[in-house]
Order: sequence, then C-alpha cells, then structure tokens
Amino acid sequence: MQVSGGCLCGAIRYRIDSDPIVTRVCWCRVCQYIGAGSGTVNVCFPTAALTLTGEPRDFPLTADSGNRMHRHFCPHCGTHLFSAAESRPHLVFVRAGTLDDPEVARPAMTIWTAEAPGWACIDETLPRVPGQPPPAA
Repeated sequence: MQVSGGCLCGAIRYRIDSDPIVTRVCWCRVCQYIGAGSGTVNVCFPTAALTLTGEPRDFPLTADSGNRMHRHFCPHCGTHLFSAAESRPHLVFVRAGTLDDPEVARPAMTIWTAEAPGWACIDETLPRVPGQPPPAA
C-alpha cells in the first residue's frame, strides 16, 4: 500500500510505502494540546517506509509514558505531522488528519483514557486503555 499526505500549506509532503501497523486514538495531555482540546488519531508505520519532502521542525519532549518523543510539525503553518519515540526508532506515528485519504486510519483502540476530560467523545466500540499500551510492534 502507498499512503501520502502533508501539512495544511503544502510545504511538507510525505509518502509511506507500507500498510499501517495500528491506529490509535490518544487522549494523553500532550495530544490534547496538539489536538486543540480533542485527542489525536495516530497511525503507526515503519519509519523506513517514510519518504519526506520539506523540512519539519522537531519538538522533543518526555511524554507521560516516560518515552522521549520527537514531535514533528510544519514551521510555516504549524500542522503537526508525526511523532517518534527514541525507544522505538523503527516506528513513526502519523497524525491521521494529515493523510490525503484518512479512511486508511480506522482506529483499533483508544489510549490514555484516564487523561480524557469527562466530556470527551470516546467510541464505545473500541477497546480502551487508561494509560500507555504495549508497543505497537
């Protein structure tokens, strides 16, 4: 499968030559900041399958899970594109909203539900994990 996407202004584009490994909705506090109050939908792919044009900025941060994360975004329009953990450099988590075809991003679970506000819309049909789940692969 080939997946493509990019930022709002088009300065950054990517192509991924792989099927998704897993898609998760995340309600950790950092994702709530990124999602402007909502959770984020993150699609996991092998890092080696990612081809990137343009130069995203990197915002490194230690997540609540304890993982040192690198969150990549467009320096022009601010779109958050993807994140990667130093502990799992073989995986990249792409923000589903940046995909040209978001239909490939059907979530399999919701994570960090313990951090979600009481008004959060959480799909009752998906498995829930209150914190960090086991690694995707």
